[in-house]
Amino acid sequence: MMKIIFYCQYVFGIGHLFRSLEIVRALSNHEVALVVGGPEVEIDLPDHVKLLRLPALYMDEKYTTLIPANPEWSVAQIQRQRKEMLFALFEQFRPDIFIVELFPFGRTIFGFELLPVLKAIRKGLFGAVKNVCSLRDVLVEKRDPIEYEERVLHGLNELFDFLLIHSDGELLSLDETFSRSSEISIPISYTGFVTKKSARGSGKKNREMLGISPEEKLIVASAGGGRSGYKLLSSVVDACHLLRDSISVELEVFCGLFMDNNAFTRITAKSGPGVNVTRFSKHFLDYLQTADLSVSMAGYNTCMNILTTKVPALVWPFSGDQEQGLRAERLSRLGAMTVLKDEDLQPERLAAMIEQGLATKSQPSVSIDLNGALNTANWLESLIKQ
Repeated sequence: MMKIIFYCQYVFGIGHLFRSLEIVRALSNHEVALVVGGPEVEIDLPDHVKLLRLPALYMDEKYTTLIPANPEWSVAQIQRQRKEMLFALFEQFRPDIFIVELFPFGRTIFGFELLPVLKAIRKGLFGAVKNVCSLRDVLVEKRDPIEYEERVLHGLNELFDFLLIHSDGELLSLDETFSRSSEISIPISYTGFVTKKSARGSGKKNREMLGISPEEKLIVASAGGGRSGYKLLSSVVDACHLLRDSISVELEVFCGLFMDNNAFTRITAKSGPGVNVTRFSKHFLDYLQTADLSVSMAGYNTCMNILTTKVPALVWPFSGDQEQGLRAERLSRLGAMTVLKDEDLQPERLAAMIEQGLATKSQPSVSIDLNGALNTANWLESLIKQ
């Protein structure tokens, strides 16, 4: 049995957290301490995983400034407490493996707590610990890519033992968004994409629970964490109101835990018969399994949910960086989803695309590795055996 500490700091959405959760769930034969430091999100954990919540910090939308979730505390006070809690965990837990999500490719502002513990591990203060970086498929572009890649290489090669990339290398490889990947000196492994598996038979059961008849069409609209989803979800609701005269449509809207309260209120005001609006559901994947069509952003977790449920999908990538657009473009080439452009969000135009999407029975089978969580667990077990 291994002892593993998994560190995940989410700041803008919840995709990083839920990807990390699937990985720690797959480590069911081991003792895991999951360390999180973002705004509190209700999560279900299996018995083999213990949770350590650090005092919450998040960042502004430019990713330059730390903001305390509790305004009564200063950032400096929270930083000091977080460092003390993290070191205390290592001294007590004495892990075999320390997995850090994203850092040093991102979250560098959290180096105040990560760099000291990583350097302490290198000095052997907590025993023989292997440091592993856990990375998603696509990196966002940086203002100074030369300085960024130099800094990442220095931190990765000096402080880490392994790099796990949660992607299918045949679809999206690291060198596409990190030009100096050949200079990474530590071993790299592609695990496949990490996604929660859908429950067989849940579609029919959910339709009965929701009171949806066989002739009705269920559309699920979602926006990940929700910070950038108002424009899309508002347009979907307007488009579905236009469709109700010609098609029997039921729309479930998931706005996201971090959508601005005013934006959430405006969308909720548009709800009514056939349109249900909420922020979040732990059973989101079951809704997708049930749906005739998904309309969403193109974040990592949502795209993987679309692939595992095989629901026909329209996706509108976040335009603030290249991440969602690149992922959506690659998957659309395989027929796994249709990419929406900004002009497609005009309600009449979107209504026509939704109607066309509802006529699609299912997405074609695609040859993509979606076993990333299990593959990660197997890889870590082989590492310790070696």
